Amino acid sequence: MAKIGVLTVSDRASSGVYEDLSGPAIQSILAEYLITPWKAVYRILPDDVEQIRDGLIAMCDKEECCLVVTTGGTGPAGRDVTPEATEAVCEKLMPGFGELMRMTSLKYVPTAILSRQTAGIRGKSLIINLPGKPKSIRECLDAVFPAVPYCIDLIGGPRLETNPAVLKAFRPA
Repeated sequence: MAKIGVLTVSDRASSGVYEDLSGPAIQSILAEYLITPWKAVYRILPDDVEQIRDGLIAMCDKEECCLVVTTGGTGPAGRDVTPEATEAVCEKLMPGFGELMRMTSLKYVPTAILSRQTAGIRGKSLIINLPGKPKSIRECLDAVFPAVPYCIDLIGGPRLETNPAVLKAFRPA
């Protein structure tokens, strides 16, 4: 069974000030997309670069998640450090993911240019940073997910099949 990491980065959600809506939204969206059996490895961490870094390493190396999707901490505020943590643990950066997510988000809000979402590869894991709002998460995942299964194929991860009635993954013939 494939494992997918879902990491919410939020000081307030991690301390119980408010309920995390973003992590469960990601899990719900992935459940719609994927027909391959998978299990979520779900965590909530504060906006702390070392804790995020350690959480990403654990999900990739210890839990062996083929995909780790983060939400939150990608803006310009001082405590927004998810991209820095992601870049610190990745062997290869995949800038096309962030570029496409920003282009997609710009169709809805002009502040998308403030987003610092990124993606990268650590071993056999693809890490993707998403925005923090469920609506924006859906928009960004709809845009980038068609490339995700093939990327995971290329790095030696498990074969993820999507429900073509919901989202068609692209794999070259």
